[in-house]
Formats: sequence, C-alpha cells, structure tokens
Amino acid sequence: MARRCEICGKGTVAGNSVPRKGQAKKKGGVGQHIGVTTKRTFRPNLVSVKTIVKGTPKTVKMCTRCLRSGRAEQLA
Repeated sequence: MARRCEICGKGTVAGNSVPRKGQAKKKGGVGQHIGVTTKRTFRPNLVSVKTIVKGTPKTVKMCTRCLRSGRAEQLA
C-alpha cells in the first residue's frame, strides 16, 4: 500500500541527508564541516484510523496533522 494520507494526499518526499561535523563557531569551535550528502526520503507520519466514509465504517491511513485538525471523525 502507498505511503500516502487518504485525506490530504501527503506522501513521501525526496531530499538530502546532510551530515555535519565539528562545533559551531559561536559555541567556541572552529566551525562546522559538511560531509558527503546522500539522498533520503522524508515519510509522512501515518496512522490507521477507523472512520465513517459515505455512511459505512472504514479504516483509512491518515497523517497525524489531519487527525489533530479533525478532518475525519474518529470512531471510538
């Protein structure tokens, strides 16, 4: 199954992993140095929630932002 919110459509996004070494200058170090950047994926925080869709109870995968904002009514 896809890693996608069924309410808002939020899915995985590609980005870079940036490793940093050293202590910042304002903290008394000689400055931060950046290592080799590699590709990574940012995944949405999905939860399975039972809700009512078109009058029938159904389990949907939704992101926690939609859950907190109350976009779908959660069954007890």
